Amino acid sequence: MTSPDPDNPPWSLLDALLTWAASVLLSVFVPWLLAFPYLASHYPGAHLTSEVLRADKTLVIIFIAGLLPVHGLTLVLAWAVVSRLGRLSPTRVLGWSWKTDFGIGKSVGLAILLFLVAMVIIYKFGGQETDLERILLSSRAAALITAFLATATAPLVEEVIYRGLLYSAFQRVIGPVFAVMVVASMFAGLHVLQYWPNAGAISAITFLSVVLTTVRARTGRLLPCFVIHLVFNGIQSLIIVFDPYLRALVDSWQHHAAGLGLINFLFGVPL
Repeated sequence: MTSPDPDNPPWSLLDALLTWAASVLLSVFVPWLLAFPYLASHYPGAHLTSEVLRADKTLVIIFIAGLLPVHGLTLVLAWAVVSRLGRLSPTRVLGWSWKTDFGIGKSVGLAILLFLVAMVIIYKFGGQETDLERILLSSRAAALITAFLATATAPLVEEVIYRGLLYSAFQRVIGPVFAVMVVASMFAGLHVLQYWPNAGAISAITFLSVVLTTVRARTGRLLPCFVIHLVFNGIQSLIIVFDPYLRALVDSWQHHAAGLGLINFLFGVPL
């Protein structure tokens, strides 16, 4: 029996696009569905504005925590498409393995380099507050939940959908070069609203997306992309977890301007 080829997947481009669309719809509607009982009990008949919703710390936590079932449902859906309901090995079909000349060492090293480059991009071109920053600053619970999701589930879900399902299907139809361009644009485009209007954050997430998709095209494997994404997000999650101590350290320096620069530097990097 022929071994599954990640560059010649058993799913069609339509299958991949429908799975991607379903994942987007889940991320929009599931958090609202989970938040509905809270909204109905705390704001009966009220005209809600975005300002009111953003100011409610409990509601922000509900929305962020709602991404956990979204990620779970997305993975189940992706498994069904990739494995053809269990008939194929998803790890083999997706290329969940190392390539001889691109192993864990290169993946971790590239992730650290990408993070440093992203920080420089943010420092040079960022500055405007993003929705992510507002979430992180809304409450400690929201920040910790965000850090957990950014490491525990987001890298796996996003890599399976974008560099797994979408790239594999696109490259078979339009070739690897155009597939890299399309998939990288789709990944970055979905994050634009999250990081608008911070040009630095948008540029950084676009750069990350291009590199991740190029790695997938170069290696023919998904595992290196996942590890790069995991380490990249993991560094940010550690920064979020230890943020109170970093702030205390900055305050102890009694240098307000430098402190603001450090916090913007750390919080501006995309998840």
